[in-house]
Amino acid sequence: MIPLFDLRFEPEDLEAVAETLRSGWLTQGPRVAALEAAFAETLGRAHAVAVSSCTAALHLAYRAVGVGPGDEVIVPSYTFVATANAVLYCGATPVFADILGIEDPSLDPEDVARKITPRTKAVAAVHFGGYAAPVDALASLCEEHGLALIEDAAHAPSASLHGRSLGAWGTAGCFSFFSNKVLPVGEGGLLATDDDSVAASARAARSHCMSSGTWERHTGRTDTYDVAGLGLNYRLDEPRAALLLSRLPRLPEEIARRQVLTRAYRRRLAGLDALVLPFRDDQVAESSCYILPVMLREPGRQAEVRRRLMDAHGVQTSIMYPAIHEFSAYRERFPGVSLPHTERAARAEICLPLFAHLTEGEQERVILALEEALS
Repeated sequence: MIPLFDLRFEPEDLEAVAETLRSGWLTQGPRVAALEAAFAETLGRAHAVAVSSCTAALHLAYRAVGVGPGDEVIVPSYTFVATANAVLYCGATPVFADILGIEDPSLDPEDVARKITPRTKAVAAVHFGGYAAPVDALASLCEEHGLALIEDAAHAPSASLHGRSLGAWGTAGCFSFFSNKVLPVGEGGLLATDDDSVAASARAARSHCMSSGTWERHTGRTDTYDVAGLGLNYRLDEPRAALLLSRLPRLPEEIARRQVLTRAYRRRLAGLDALVLPFRDDQVAESSCYILPVMLREPGRQAEVRRRLMDAHGVQTSIMYPAIHEFSAYRERFPGVSLPHTERAARAEICLPLFAHLTEGEQERVILALEEALS
């Protein structure tokens, strides 16, 4: 089988984790601090706050900009459910806006503008697949209306728009280190911001709003702590931070390889009338190329094509994503939501295998299999 994603660790990665285990210090400590400094420098942001997941980062970001009961946050429905769930964690209401279309499944700024009300507190932009959402237009819209812009950059470490890092356009950018992401360590996330108050809020809330952590008490900086608010347990541990620190220097090389593979896919698939390739060829250079999405012109064939790829060719695929507003939990809460472009994309999209060490032979197998399945 050719898997959708695959992980490969280098000896230095294993040694970094082993060294951490030998140190005897596993909870949030000096390696987490070093990771935060390195990631902030990479993004060009003043602050980076490492947390247990991108979901945690989103929750902390919404919380830090004051999202609470009675507020609304405009979000895409064409994303992982966490983007909307974290709004509900704050007691607020997610308001779903449509995407631009299957050619660009990014949040539509014009539909966002139509959905703004006096209750709107923030807008969440998702950089789908590692390609930039129109955050330049969304940032201007948010500034005009006094709203916070939160970037869900789970797919997009080291991606950019007009030379500016994704995750550095809004009030806060949220990243994922889940097993299938561009920078994977199993679990983990990070919130990046230039806003001192947002960073301070996230740092406090990730560890129960305690005035000092275990590392500070261990190293003698203090021998007690206060609790200043209602916090959460969203800490990142030291072994994962060590693994991230080991992998981070290789990220540009791995993304460059993903871009090579993506361009090869796009060249070969461009002539298939049954497909639409989202985004433009010139966008690949600024993308992290997290996934290789294709859209079927006949959405009703999605299940059939995927089944043929797996059963006849051993090619694993996925769907990114089912529409959030069509999940049973959301239909019950928010009946009557209609987003035509989102619904079309959710029924048409198929993700093909893409990872940095995918070989040319494996890629050729995937392309030939897709051609056969479509025919």
